[in-house]
Amino acid sequence: MKSKTTLLILILLSFYLCNAQNPDFKPDGGGEFIFNAEKSPCLTKEKRIEVLDEIKNSISQLKLEKKLAYNNASKGGGHPLFIWPVAKSSGSNYNDVWGISNYVDQNQAYPNQILDYDCGARTYDTTNGYNHKGIDIFNWPFQWKLMDNDEVEIIAAAPGQIIYKQGSQADRSCTLGGGNWNAVYIQHSDGSAALYGHMKQNSLTTKNVGDMVAEGEYLGIVGSSGNSTGPHLHFEVYSEIEWNGVGTDILVDPYSGTCNSMTGDSWWQNQKPYNNPNINAALTHSAPPVFPNCPTQEITNESDEFTPGETVYLGIYLRDQVAGSSVNLKVLKPDNTVYSTWDFSLTDNYYASYWYWTNTMPSIFGEWTWQVTYQGQTVNHNFNVGTLNIDDEDFNATSIYPNPFNDIVNINSKSKIENASVVDVLGKTILKFEKTSVEGIKELNLSKISNGMYFITLEGERKQQGKRI
Repeated sequence: MKSKTTLLILILLSFYLCNAQNPDFKPDGGGEFIFNAEKSPCLTKEKRIEVLDEIKNSISQLKLEKKLAYNNASKGGGHPLFIWPVAKSSGSNYNDVWGISNYVDQNQAYPNQILDYDCGARTYDTTNGYNHKGIDIFNWPFQWKLMDNDEVEIIAAAPGQIIYKQGSQADRSCTLGGGNWNAVYIQHSDGSAALYGHMKQNSLTTKNVGDMVAEGEYLGIVGSSGNSTGPHLHFEVYSEIEWNGVGTDILVDPYSGTCNSMTGDSWWQNQKPYNNPNINAALTHSAPPVFPNCPTQEITNESDEFTPGETVYLGIYLRDQVAGSSVNLKVLKPDNTVYSTWDFSLTDNYYASYWYWTNTMPSIFGEWTWQVTYQGQTVNHNFNVGTLNIDDEDFNATSIYPNPFNDIVNINSKSKIENASVVDVLGKTILKFEKTSVEGIKELNLSKISNGMYFITLEGERKQQGKRI
């Protein structure tokens, strides 16, 4: 026991000294995440003509059926003011779930002659004459996991009428030539229209063409259908759609900016900054995250359950990382005192980035906090450190039997057990229990889990105990 205690002290001391000598503590891994490395058109010229024809035909049909709510011949009330068209689902545990890879290309020459509304180059064109005509909002972090779990919702940026929808196309496209996209097109009261493209297959609103939608109403899930290299929303706006041979198709860049030659004012209720730094997530992992090739879902290795002596990977996931800025990082013990703190200086501008640090956890049991502060924003992520040593004297008052077990595990404790969780050998929580009576938890039904070794964590009266079964 003494040798183990001495080793633990040396580990903690070396960690503190490293931070004291190097306040700008370098990460153990991570870097830039590049979305849409292959700059392919979201809509080819032929597909865009097809899309606009679909809209015009649908408008004509709605008019014929006397269901058309608005038309270009009787516009009024000024253009709409949009809210942001994506939102994280209620089931998402991340702080935020998106980044921007491309704005509208204001320079119609090509190739490699690009200009966005803010006079920057956050857009693209292609050698065959495609100039990017929308805003690309991509999933971040873990784009495929977010898509597969329906964590990034597309919502109506403004109220209007559904004038076209298509939702049965495949949604795991990775290249140009991905076929048709899944999309919803909405016309607003002034006759303008918004295209919401690349949606996840079969995720679209159940409302039909001709139905009305409210601002913020669910339209679908961000996917990768059509010409796409990963899950993202392509949001494209027209102030006019040529109808019955009247008018023209006029593209809109909804941002107000020095180099926006398309519109004189913003179409946003609250226009977001060109660069919008954010902490999308602060996470703990049992191993580094893995980003396989498109379209395989990421192996995130997320874990919130650790044991003394186990290595925790402390991760941060940023949007619009700014060169010359820094991130303050803290690890807080269960009593909320600082275990370690350091700064990380950022030397590059990235639309998305991730970084992680490693630490061997000491024998301090309870709920720890991984705290990340960046650009005035602080995000906390809690994780637990328990014990697996069944011989520790702190555990003499609690027994679990039978062990080995079959289906039912009994708990004999002097303390009232209010919560219990079962963790597998990979650190994944597979079952959770809460007290259902004033006596607390007295037994656990584990009949649904397979043969193997597991760890049970018991919580009650502000204490946490662990057992190996």
